[in-house]
Amino acid sequence: MTQPSYRTVDVDGVEVFYREAGSRSKPTLLLLHGFPTSSHMFRDLIPLLADRFHLVAPDLPGFGQTKAPPRGGFDYTFDRLADVIEGFVEALSLERYALYIFDYGAPVGLRLAMRHPERVSAIVSQNGNAYLDGFSDEWGAWQAYWREPSEANREACRPSLSPGTIRDWQYGTGSKPERLSPDGYELDIAYMARPGAEEIQLDLIGDYKSNVALYPDFQRYFRDHQPPLLAVWGRHDPAFLPAGAEAYRRDLPDAEIHLLDAGHFALETDAGEIARLIRDFLDRRLPNASA
Repeated sequence: MTQPSYRTVDVDGVEVFYREAGSRSKPTLLLLHGFPTSSHMFRDLIPLLADRFHLVAPDLPGFGQTKAPPRGGFDYTFDRLADVIEGFVEALSLERYALYIFDYGAPVGLRLAMRHPERVSAIVSQNGNAYLDGFSDEWGAWQAYWREPSEANREACRPSLSPGTIRDWQYGTGSKPERLSPDGYELDIAYMARPGAEEIQLDLIGDYKSNVALYPDFQRYFRDHQPPLLAVWGRHDPAFLPAGAEAYRRDLPDAEIHLLDAGHFALETDAGEIARLIRDFLDRRLPNASA
């Protein structure tokens, strides 16, 4: 059962595509991807964990193979993404799960955790911020758009979506060139070229400020519920610096932090090491994970 299955499920008119592997009798790990990618980013990780865990990786609305209404028929905000993934979890009857949160998957997953803390058994954060610590100085155009959502500021964010930025900056910065397959970034570039994709992504860039506004609430959730947390971080990430990983210890003193010699998309080059760290962490922190 280590070979993934590819399925869809309807969630309030959104046809959510997802990958699933492993036995449902094993602890569930819900994998939430980031920007500008999809569940494809977990293609190497899933087979490495599926002997011991039940893995579920959906594509968020606006990404990958999930089919959602166009702009105007669906609000592309992080609250709505979380609503859909909450409905997805309920459609699959996932009553208890560990969260793997990366990039955009972090504010989506942490919204779920705040809404249903009883469901979350543990958290693995891979370059997924919940603190202002670790924001690099590369956020200027996005922050200007948050402060003043003018058309000019929106257009200033559009270069973030270009093929060169995706390939060279997001994937390439701090990565190991000889181990970086073109499969991931070329697929993301193709998805971004679909009609309407850039406008959806610009809507989400504008709404990213809602995630920052929720950071104090995410941190309160950590303090109140003390979920076991593993931060496994590409230390050369140009957007989310290692301080974002270390910050988790402020509210979760037992958090385990590992900084890898990798970039933002650490799974592209270091899936084996990340799988090893996850297996060790969840074997120790989850009942029945090692069974």
